[in-house]
Amino acid sequence: MRVRVFVSGRVQGVYFRAFTKDEADSLGLLGWVRNLSDGRVEALIEGDQELVWELIKRMWKGPPAAKVDSIEVHREDNHEPLFGFSIKY
Repeated sequence: MRVRVFVSGRVQGVYFRAFTKDEADSLGLLGWVRNLSDGRVEALIEGDQELVWELIKRMWKGPPAAKVDSIEVHREDNHEPLFGFSIKY
């Protein structure tokens, strides 16, 4: 399963990307996470469906300083190869 996720709220400057990477690594997922200029965080996540949904559940909580208001999830059909999980700058 591959999804693109957009997270809104207080999610920049609170270690949200590092949190997401650590959680994705612990679940063995592939993809990346990055900040967007509009204040949201975007992530591309690929892996077992249950594990992908587990990461999204963990993203709702986020690191202690974060406050997630909403998460949009969009299925992706493009399957360009992904290697590990990274933070994009």
